[in-house]
Amino acid sequence: MATAAQGLEGQVAVVTGGGRGIGAAISQRLAALGATVVLCGRTPGPLEATARAIRQAGGRCDAAECDVSRLPSVEALAQHVESSFGRLDVLVNNAGVAGVRVPLHQFPPEVWDEVMSTNLRGVYYTIRSLVPLMLRSGGGHIVNISSLAGKNALPNGACYAASKWGLNGLSYSVAEELRGQNIRVSVICPGSTLSEWGHTASKDSKKMLLPDDVAHAVAMIVTQAPQSFVSEILLRPTQKP
Repeated sequence: MATAAQGLEGQVAVVTGGGRGIGAAISQRLAALGATVVLCGRTPGPLEATARAIRQAGGRCDAAECDVSRLPSVEALAQHVESSFGRLDVLVNNAGVAGVRVPLHQFPPEVWDEVMSTNLRGVYYTIRSLVPLMLRSGGGHIVNISSLAGKNALPNGACYAASKWGLNGLSYSVAEELRGQNIRVSVICPGSTLSEWGHTASKDSKKMLLPDDVAHAVAMIVTQAPQSFVSEILLRPTQKP
């Protein structure tokens, strides 16, 4: 594991949902720290655009299509990372969907399945598929991007909140499973963030968090000295939007 002074030279990082928004900011920050970043997602266009920006800035990266809600797709990603790079040091589970904002009794069952499959089941799939490679690499970091909705009530967003409460519980538990094997598991819970689906008409966008704020927190976690780890970060805007 690297310290802040060492950066991430020689390390390999996977960022899910890495093509846009928070995921793109995280991918760019990790590449700037020296990591080779594998950014993955379901849509090729944004992946390639972010990968191109990283390369133009002098970073190393690879864009890989992956749907985290499908186990075969995640297993193919793991095989690609192992065959291409032979190691994994950082896994950032950022891919997520919000669903629709309606009372739960009106919530469509098919959207419930999509939200849970992406936000929660997808993290299980990436950990199941990629942790063995991380263990063979000698350890590393898993950073799960959750939400303050996983800490507080979210009226008309119960499905999204439930997925993030579940992600928090998963993160705390897996951290205890893996800490003795040199893998540190952290969860970041951002508040209102200016992104594709984080902005609503009722919020002041000038007061919202930016994707770079979340990327800064990820960078802090993965460059920590080896004797400690941050298990959880609650990230709030300075002023309520």
